[in-house]
Amino acid sequence: MACEYRVKRRVEFADTDMAGIVHFSKFFQYMESCEHEFFRSIGLSVHVDDGKQSAGWPRVHAECDYFSPLKFEEEFEIHMQIKEIRSKSISCEYHFTKLNDEDEQKDVAKGLLTLVYVTYNKADGQFKAAQIPDDILDKIDVA
Repeated sequence: MACEYRVKRRVEFADTDMAGIVHFSKFFQYMESCEHEFFRSIGLSVHVDDGKQSAGWPRVHAECDYFSPLKFEEEFEIHMQIKEIRSKSISCEYHFTKLNDEDEQKDVAKGLLTLVYVTYNKADGQFKAAQIPDDILDKIDVA
């Protein structure tokens, strides 16, 4: 699967822990933020509501391995790649790379999120895994 998306960020002070490095949990927020930006870049949202039913992408799996710390004000890139698309789910891999002044890159972390397309019926309050609609798959395929 060739679908990928990149975004650059700078570490904010609020992202760091008492040791002055990015807290491990922030990487999951960075992945989610990158995913949301990707969806917006192809004209979609991670949440849709037509009044009777809403749809979204809850996570059913999340993991992250850490190789090197990020510190306050350091710049880094998140490279998202869609690794697998199934009828009801998408798995995205994330590579975090530190960017320094010499344009050198250093691997920081690698993560994976698996999202399931679900609908929520407001009348009965039920969530249900559903087939990813073709119009969504087409936009992802074009990306």
